[in-house]
Amino acid sequence: MAKRSAALVTAAFCHVQVTSGEACPGVLQLDVPQGVIRGDGAVLRYIAKSKSSTSTDSISDGKIDSWVEFAFHELQLHAEKPAPDDLVTPSVSALGTFLENRTYLVGDSMTLADIAVCCALSRYAVLIPTNVNVDRWFRTCTAQPSFKELTQQPSAAPALAEVDETGNKAIDLLKKLDIEFKTYEHAEVKTVKEQASAVGSLPGVLTRNLLFKDKKHGFFLVVAHESRDTRDTKQLAKLLDLKGKTNLRLCDAVTLDEKLGVNPGSVSYLSIMNDTSGDVTLCLDSALLEQNFVNAHPLRCDRTVATDPQSLLKFVRHSDHEPKLLKYGDIGKKTDIPAQKPQSAKPNKSEKKPQQKKQKQSSGGNRGKQQKKGGAVVYKKSENFAQWYPEVVEKSEMLSYGDISGCYILRPWGYGVWEQIQKWFDNEIKKLDVENCYFPLFVSKGALEKEENHIEGFAPEVAWVTKAGDTDLAEPIAVRPTSETIMYPEYAKWIHSHRDLPLKLNQWNNVVRWEFKYPTPFLRSREFLWQEGHTAHANEQEADEMVYQILELYKQVYEQLCAVPVIKGLKTEEEKFAGGYFTTTCEAYIHGSGRSIQGATSHNLGQNFGKMFDIKFEDKDKVTRVPWQTSWGLTTRSIGVMIMVHSDDQGLVLPPRIAPCQVVIVPIVSSKSGMDPEVIDNYVSEVTKRIKDQGIRVKADNRDNYTAGWKYNYWEMKGVPIRVEIGASEIEKKTILLKLRYNGSKEEVNLADLSDRIPAVLDEIHANMLRKATEDRDKKLVVVKEWKDFVPNLNEGCMCLTPFCDEQDAENEAKARSKAEALDGEDEDERCATSLAAKTLCKPYDQEGCRINDLEDISTLKCFFTGKPAKAWVLWGRSY
Repeated sequence: MAKRSAALVTAAFCHVQVTSGEACPGVLQLDVPQGVIRGDGAVLRYIAKSKSSTSTDSISDGKIDSWVEFAFHELQLHAEKPAPDDLVTPSVSALGTFLENRTYLVGDSMTLADIAVCCALSRYAVLIPTNVNVDRWFRTCTAQPSFKELTQQPSAAPALAEVDETGNKAIDLLKKLDIEFKTYEHAEVKTVKEQASAVGSLPGVLTRNLLFKDKKHGFFLVVAHESRDTRDTKQLAKLLDLKGKTNLRLCDAVTLDEKLGVNPGSVSYLSIMNDTSGDVTLCLDSALLEQNFVNAHPLRCDRTVATDPQSLLKFVRHSDHEPKLLKYGDIGKKTDIPAQKPQSAKPNKSEKKPQQKKQKQSSGGNRGKQQKKGGAVVYKKSENFAQWYPEVVEKSEMLSYGDISGCYILRPWGYGVWEQIQKWFDNEIKKLDVENCYFPLFVSKGALEKEENHIEGFAPEVAWVTKAGDTDLAEPIAVRPTSETIMYPEYAKWIHSHRDLPLKLNQWNNVVRWEFKYPTPFLRSREFLWQEGHTAHANEQEADEMVYQILELYKQVYEQLCAVPVIKGLKTEEEKFAGGYFTTTCEAYIHGSGRSIQGATSHNLGQNFGKMFDIKFEDKDKVTRVPWQTSWGLTTRSIGVMIMVHSDDQGLVLPPRIAPCQVVIVPIVSSKSGMDPEVIDNYVSEVTKRIKDQGIRVKADNRDNYTAGWKYNYWEMKGVPIRVEIGASEIEKKTILLKLRYNGSKEEVNLADLSDRIPAVLDEIHANMLRKATEDRDKKLVVVKEWKDFVPNLNEGCMCLTPFCDEQDAENEAKARSKAEALDGEDEDERCATSLAAKTLCKPYDQEGCRINDLEDISTLKCFFTGKPAKAWVLWGRSY
């Protein structure tokens, strides 16, 4: 109905007459010069694209089109049913940030952009009040006449019928207990959203009802207010005060029937009456007791019973279940569960509470404003990693969200990190005689599809250009997902003789891969920056040497620049680059999430692409041959990996070698000290010069409109490795005070020793950060020889080194089985960026931190999955 609403409001707004046609009763239609447009979505899109529908310029029209696409795809306006709230929450948060200083989405008045997004968002009514900017904008738009006209029209849905039913065990018991209640009949509904659509006119609240099982602690029926996030099992375990290790899992349909006597979609507090054995603990959201009425299904999902909270308690107590009350907190606010703070966390006591309060009230929608005021990080890395990470990257000013989902704005601080990586890597590859170049962004359809296996690997992610202005292109043009098929036709023109080899080119550019999975800043985006190298060689040996030289450079990028340990290895046939000969990789590990991540890859492409694109050369013996080729790439994903590994609850933590600013100097100017400000300025200038003379990136924060305390918090959030504090005391003693970001320690340094000490401290910081990250990873690197130990170790966030038969069918079966066992009957959204399925990371090379040669001889072992003779040690993990 949201799509219908959008079409009707749009038509009213643009004074366009739409009707319900005779040919298709109930289907909107619009008469246009070209014929008849039928269907809610088609009518909406036609009006939105029509020039007569807006009075804006072409740039604004383009923006409106983008917002309509946002409504259709990010807020799922095209779908019959709304998406789960947790998948839409990031889009709502981004919308709130965009609206921070705006009344409407485009321009200074309501446009079709506002209408489409408003109507799409109306299906997520629970999310709207959680974001102050979105709530303000939504109320403003829906108060407009176009919306009022629609809402004042008679509803197309039939009125709810109150029924007097018998033969229903729950209803019969309510009557027996003399409880006042009403029963309503409606269509069969399986979710809270469907129920809300069916009974939205009823007073009172709906409930989320889930049956969980924990192998150690038993069964829990959770009955919570409709606005609660009941999927957060870590939060739930704390609310339940469960001791020790917990693993709460949703029960399947069979268990629901066994324990509560109901089918999925029919669960409610009323179903507790069927738990006659007392196996299930009833857990009740305490906020429900403050409502006037609670609406719930009476063991079937085509009925809703409304009663008051005291009657609810009377019913469940009669069924021998004293409910355990869950203190989620106020409705619409994030649950605040006390947690022990890390020892390194020492926030300013005078600022902590008010900052937290503001953050919670806005729920992320006012993030930009809070950032300027030095707002603290709300989410904890150890408690809610998925929310903590995007909060840190935005509040530290690494990036901002663009209008198109999955497309991010690299702010100067984030781009500054990328520049440090660029500078180092570019210098190293030039030592290998690699030259930089640039090829076009676009590739023809014919060229892209020339290598069948290659395009098959990228086909779902390719973005196509189909129009130039209002004119359809004769053939769609692809936006590069990678450049093999753009560059290699030119290689065929340039390479003729062995004297033309080796050809070693690299380009720094952007590529587009239209991901359909949940986007994650730096890690999974639709457009990203990278370098891609492409070389051609006379023989296999030279190509192999190039592959391994680049792989080692990638390892150094991570370990010597980002202070992130990686494991080098060979990808399995299933995971290798599409169309390639073999693929090598650097695999990193994120301790906070228990997941692995591919850091960078270096491919030997063999002669496949050469044959496809007719690249040939004449060797010294006048024999015509096909060159061996390589390709290799490193992306801005490396920045995301670094952030995830090192950053903390206070914000970003940057390794010194890639920090845009390695040292920040904060002068402490106080009228109480009696020291002339000019004296402080001169001392700060002297310290700055001495540090800069050592080739260190340093900045003196001389802004006089912020306090020293505010500056401390600001630069701590941005992760600068060393903060230098200079006040009257330091000037008198000819010293400076160092504060290290990564561990919070302080050190006083004499001015005379400054030039030697600062570089040494930066090296110490890097070494200690790498050491800690390595220790964290190694704790989660385990050897697994039997399947029964595999999924349990994955559930503990481990990488599993296994003897494996190295067969593609077995690999795919192991992935599927690991996912099924981990889900235990639950469903997994296919768009989720982090699947529960295991994935082969690589066949590790023998290296420090992963000594394959020290393990048992692989030829003496059986495959951990199939029982066949093992062929290789293979590293598995759950991966981004």
